[in-house]
Amino acid sequence: MTLEIRDAKPEDEADWRRLWTGYNIFYKVMVPDEVTDTTWRRVLDPASALFMRAAVLDGRLVGFAISVLHEATWTIGPACYLEDLFVDDSVRGKGVGRALIDDLVEQAKTKGWSKLYWHTDENNITARRLYDQYAKADGHVRYRISFP
Repeated sequence: MTLEIRDAKPEDEADWRRLWTGYNIFYKVMVPDEVTDTTWRRVLDPASALFMRAAVLDGRLVGFAISVLHEATWTIGPACYLEDLFVDDSVRGKGVGRALIDDLVEQAKTKGWSKLYWHTDENNITARRLYDQYAKADGHVRYRISFP
């Protein structure tokens, strides 16, 4: 069993869409096809602030971490927001999610990012058990206004 964490490649699209569908089902959301298409284009665009790290197990895409690197007001170095992390049910609990986060932590250290942060649903207990091993929830409450 060989796990590789790497940048997304164009040939990952079909497997990523399969995982993306599972991710949306998990969160009970319906992301329009146009948004999904745009997300994939951004993932592959080196000029985009959005990027994806792919978890490939024995040649098969089994997980992804989509992040946004951005400037911040409280630090000089860029901040990395881990927006989406998902692991295929068939390998959940086998270290794939940890490997994706460890990869981002290593990138943060080597590339001089000031911080790595993310949020999850408060009832996502399985993910929170993993996340709590990196940092404790900071007590912030999220507010969101969506615009069409």
